[in-house]
Amino acid sequence: MTTSRRLPTPEERRARGKAARSSAPRSSHGTFNPAPDRPDPVALLESQAASRVAELVPIRYGRMLVSPFTFYRGAALIMASDLSTTADSGLRVQACGDAHLANFGVFGSPERRLIFDINDFDETAPGPWEWDVKRLVTSLEIAGRANGHDEEQRRRVVLGATEAYRISMMGFA
Repeated sequence: MTTSRRLPTPEERRARGKAARSSAPRSSHGTFNPAPDRPDPVALLESQAASRVAELVPIRYGRMLVSPFTFYRGAALIMASDLSTTADSGLRVQACGDAHLANFGVFGSPERRLIFDINDFDETAPGPWEWDVKRLVTSLEIAGRANGHDEEQRRRVVLGATEAYRISMMGFA
C-alpha cells in the first residue's frame, strides 16, 4: 500500500521554523531565571535514586562530587526540570536528553566509516530540540571554565557550537 504525501519544501520548512520563533525568540535562550517554585535539585536527585541500584547510588554521588563538570554529567534531570520552565519553539524531536561534551565520540559504521556522533542514549525522550543544544553548549562552558579558558574564549566556543548547529540544520532542511 503506497500513499503519497507531499513533503514541505525547504522554503516551507524554513518559514515554519521562523514562525516557531514567535513563542521562543532567539533572545530568550541566553538567560535562565529559576522559577519561584523550582524543585529542590537535591530532592530531584533523591527521587531519581529511588529507581537505581541502592548500592551504586553513593558511587554515583561520589563521582558527581569530583568537579562541576562531573556534577553536570550526572544532573540531566535537574537541567530537564529547569528547562521545562523555559520558552521553546514547540518543535519536538527525539532528544538525546543528555547531550553533553562527554557523550559524543568517534566510532565505526558497518560501512567502515568513522562517525562522530552522540554515543549515549540512556536519557533519550521526546522533547524540545532546544534542550539538547542548551545542554551541549552549557557543557562546553563548564569544561572551558575547568580548563582555565577566559570568558571570551568560552563565549567563542559556545557561539561557534551554536552557529555550527544552525548551519548544519539549515543544510539538513
